[in-house]
Amino acid sequence: MTIEEDTIEEPIVPKQRSGWQRAIWRGCSIIAPPLVTLLLLIWIASAVEQYVLLPLESAGRAILVWTTADIHAEPPAGAIVAEGEAEPDSFSFGGLTYVEAPMGGRYLPEYVVQWVDHRLDLLPQSMQNPLSATNYYHAYIKMRYMPRSFTIPLLLLVLLCVLFFVGRFLAAGVGRFFVTAFERLINQLPLVRNLYSSVKQVTDFVLSEREIEFTRVVAIEYPRVGIWSLGFVTSDSIHTLRNSLGEEMISVFVPTSPMPMTGFTVNLRKREAIDMELTVDQAIQFIVSCGVVCPAPPAPRVRGASPKLLPEEVVPPDQSAS
Repeated sequence: MTIEEDTIEEPIVPKQRSGWQRAIWRGCSIIAPPLVTLLLLIWIASAVEQYVLLPLESAGRAILVWTTADIHAEPPAGAIVAEGEAEPDSFSFGGLTYVEAPMGGRYLPEYVVQWVDHRLDLLPQSMQNPLSATNYYHAYIKMRYMPRSFTIPLLLLVLLCVLFFVGRFLAAGVGRFFVTAFERLINQLPLVRNLYSSVKQVTDFVLSEREIEFTRVVAIEYPRVGIWSLGFVTSDSIHTLRNSLGEEMISVFVPTSPMPMTGFTVNLRKREAIDMELTVDQAIQFIVSCGVVCPAPPAPRVRGASPKLLPEEVVPPDQSAS
């Protein structure tokens, strides 16, 4: 055996997956997108509840307790107290019976205590042991006047109203001045400005009204000859450029991956662009996924097939051939 035969390396054969492995991977590819979407929605809902809904509920409940709570530190003048009790457990006043809270030595109406005691299992774990009169009122107002069936629609209504008035405010010159001043302040913070600019780019691309209308998807040789990039035709280019070159020109927006809201605007000859049989959404999916999500190819045409002619469209034979 020669030295050359010893140094020949065997070709590396890719390992083939078994049938059950392919089935598992196929199942993961089907289940993963809806599962990740569901988990993301649950995380967003949990974050909104934890950092928005609960603080607003607590603030609103504290305001209602502070303004409406009927709590007494001692029996008021004119109250009916049981005889012989220096420190009574209850008293009557104004047609209501007041009882002493288990802790704090303060009095509150008996109907509040009964309402809460009969519904303790409906309260959150942190509120199922109301010892003071204030805690009883917090639990009473939460269950009777601020259930989730009322607070969630109210929060959505308030949010829509805030968004509406903020949008109208920003449409005015004063609103734009405040937004510009706020962004100028944010851009001076080293770490926050990078995060804010990234989030703003995404939200502007998703939520803002797009003034640029993409007419069709094309492929152009960019950034050099031999490298093809997808782009969106936005207009027929600049009038002066078309007249100078004497050819039809187009303006093409070439987005970058994986953030298609940024990119480059190029002007090129119309004949140098290849029209793609893709929709704008398919092209954006291809760009965002960095080429992983490829659009499905169009249905193949059968070779040799000719369109069927209707009876009145049949071409008569050439009489001169005879």
